[in-house]
Amino acid sequence: MLVTLVVLVVLSTLGYTLTNRVAAQRHRQQYIMDYCKARYGCDSALKYALATLEDLQPELISRPNEPDFSDLFFLSEQEYQDLLSESTTYNGIPKKTGSNYFDSYGNTNDISDSDADEADELSRFIPIVISGPYGPPWPYVTEPIEFEIGSAKLRIEIEDENAKYPLGWMLLTDKNVQLEVEAGFETFCEWMRLGTNEISAMKKQLKEVSQIKPFKLEFKPISTYVKNDSKEESKSKQSTKKGRAAVRQQRSARQRRSRKTISVANQLARQNADFARLFHSSLIDTEMLARPTIVSESRKESALKYISRWACTKVNVNTAPRHVLEAAFTFGGLSDAPKIAEEVIQRRRVQPFADLDDLRRSLLSYSDSIKKCEDYITTTSSFFTIKVTAVSGVAKASAVAAITKEGDKVARIAVVPG
Repeated sequence: MLVTLVVLVVLSTLGYTLTNRVAAQRHRQQYIMDYCKARYGCDSALKYALATLEDLQPELISRPNEPDFSDLFFLSEQEYQDLLSESTTYNGIPKKTGSNYFDSYGNTNDISDSDADEADELSRFIPIVISGPYGPPWPYVTEPIEFEIGSAKLRIEIEDENAKYPLGWMLLTDKNVQLEVEAGFETFCEWMRLGTNEISAMKKQLKEVSQIKPFKLEFKPISTYVKNDSKEESKSKQSTKKGRAAVRQQRSARQRRSRKTISVANQLARQNADFARLFHSSLIDTEMLARPTIVSESRKESALKYISRWACTKVNVNTAPRHVLEAAFTFGGLSDAPKIAEEVIQRRRVQPFADLDDLRRSLLSYSDSIKKCEDYITTTSSFFTIKVTAVSGVAKASAVAAITKEGDKVARIAVVPG
């Protein structure tokens, strides 16, 4: 009887172990299949997004009667909800204000009571969204696109990198702007509630990156000599003759070089690609930057969200939030930066700035300070990122591609897999 009991226990254990192993193997196989589908969907969506970017023409909108996105990064949940209550629209549906309604561009339109009741009813179910500079929430350029490829659910997001703080500024070696660089970076970090130790650690990491490769704002065409690989040189290397003729032949082959000019565009493209790798490497502690400073049901804020980890060099004054604007205008003077940022935020809501001349004319009293900042600011974004996320079953795949867009010309900088 005892022997039979022991045998049954052993058989039960073996059966349980075998069942677990079979289930684990099936789970691994299913995950591999799901991941392959997600990876295929991610790659396909990224190719689709890159192919259609030529048709993308980002247009800034006027937002005079809507809450501004500029300070959302700093607002507490209660302050955020109070700001939402001031909104004149519910995700594009006008909010009741007497007999008039405001459309998404701030224009008033008379509508009937039935329309008003419909808007009030819809507002109960549709969340209020604070428009960004292009309409969708900051930093999106367009509304995120969602679709399916097979069993993979895909999401494509295009973000404006010129609306973020360029991390490359901290690597500038120009001693004439070191004070402004330090002050602007500390202003940005303090707004994002980073502690003194975190700021110091970040500076140390960036210093290590700068020792690997310097960061430049300006480039000039440079000439270099490229050694020609001639048949005579190849033969001279293979020759074992020690005579004077062989030595002259080798010397002549070494002297055969051609002059090559490296254009500004090529140098800039190389810097973009190099810093795309450096800023996304383990040299930068992204976990520290991604630490949430504000978390709620509606928002999740962190410093990483507002930092451009590419080789972006300029900030778009029409699309950047307050702390990024202050960091940019610090190059024109520490005391004027907050005042200029406030003026810019209030004026661009009514009418985005057409160019830097328009900016100086609009803020005439700060024209000298703005002129000092011209190497660091712009009014038209040209640096964007495409984020693609694909989910199939329990597997998830993602990728981020950085591109520059000048008119209809699109240049891909780098792709970072998730």
